[in-house]
Amino acid sequence: MDLNQQLSELKYDYVRIQNDLEKRESTGHATDLLEKQLVQIEEEISKVRSQLNQD
Repeated sequence: MDLNQQLSELKYDYVRIQNDLEKRESTGHATDLLEKQLVQIEEEISKVRSQLNQD
């Protein structure tokens, strides 16, 4: 998988998890796990962007 495709998939996952988080918040459910996933995806996005900038 090339880096641009990987970045697109990470962005898609980020938005999906963000929507799930908003739904859970609105119903009063715990959001800790989803928040951790968002942080992990943010880190992955940062790594991929760094790799893209090196090329």
